[in-house]
Amino acid sequence: MCIQEVIILRRVVVLIIILALGLITSVPSYGATLVTLNKEEKVTPPRIDQLNYPILYLQQPCLEGDAIWLVQARLREIGYDIQPDGRYDVATSECVRIFQLAHGMKDNGVVTPEVWKTLMEVEPAYPCMSDSKSQDRLLIVIDVKTRTLVLYQNDKEIRRYPVAVGKSETPTPLGEWNVVHKGVGWGSGFGTRWMGLNVPWGIYGIHGTNKPYSIGTYASHGCIRMFNRDVEKLYPMIPLGTPVKIVENGKMFPDNLKPVALKKGSSGQRVVYVQSRLKELGIELDRADGRYGNMTELAVKYYQVWHNLQSSGEMDEDTYRSMGMISTK
Repeated sequence: MCIQEVIILRRVVVLIIILALGLITSVPSYGATLVTLNKEEKVTPPRIDQLNYPILYLQQPCLEGDAIWLVQARLREIGYDIQPDGRYDVATSECVRIFQLAHGMKDNGVVTPEVWKTLMEVEPAYPCMSDSKSQDRLLIVIDVKTRTLVLYQNDKEIRRYPVAVGKSETPTPLGEWNVVHKGVGWGSGFGTRWMGLNVPWGIYGIHGTNKPYSIGTYASHGCIRMFNRDVEKLYPMIPLGTPVKIVENGKMFPDNLKPVALKKGSSGQRVVYVQSRLKELGIELDRADGRYGNMTELAVKYYQVWHNLQSSGEMDEDTYRSMGMISTK
């Protein structure tokens, strides 16, 4: 037996003794650094609070956070036997797997963007609460600068509430959206009521909170938080489909914008900026909804033709500059 083999054998023997004494909890792969953990030491579980369609899966320690709570709350709402606790454990993974089977998806227990979107679109097994049957025109306007939510009825302000909005690193999405989902009693960080918006790049909504001290501040991961007492008053007044306009100091695009190439198929906050500016310039466009589809492409082409620009239907630096979205040379 050579010296190298003797050294390896000794290491194996030492490792077996350490495992027997319970000084470490797992065996690292060959070549990895051996980390010794005392039994008293605990690994902090990964926390996922952002709702931009994060991928969730079973691991040890379990994933925790608002994203997991939201998945559990939705599963419970549509009839699955699960109690939300914000931990992605075996029971949660099994519920997700059953949901995937029921909707023709790969049943691996992993929450992908496809699972997120399907989960949020499924109708509850029971009605949440009766919606208002009023034919009046309703509009919710949220200004992230003033942290206020205003409800208009036939262009007249009828309610005003303080809110919390997204932090600088997780901003609330500006744009023109609709309420597409409503839920009751989700608990935890979502409070007593939830009204989901059709933002194409993540899960965003108006909801209550278990942190009332955050109202009036920049505190969320993009959602709009309200006092539970306020959202409970607002909730029954808002039917599905109610338009929601989110602005910053009355506008839907910033003063200092860095131009990014955009074209048909693009989506996101920058598309909202372009759509909003086109509408301000008098170009016919339905909504600033963050989706660069046929109508947005046509609107950009129309603008380019009338301003002697290359009519590509795509946003380039010259088009941004002509639209007054970046400084002139």
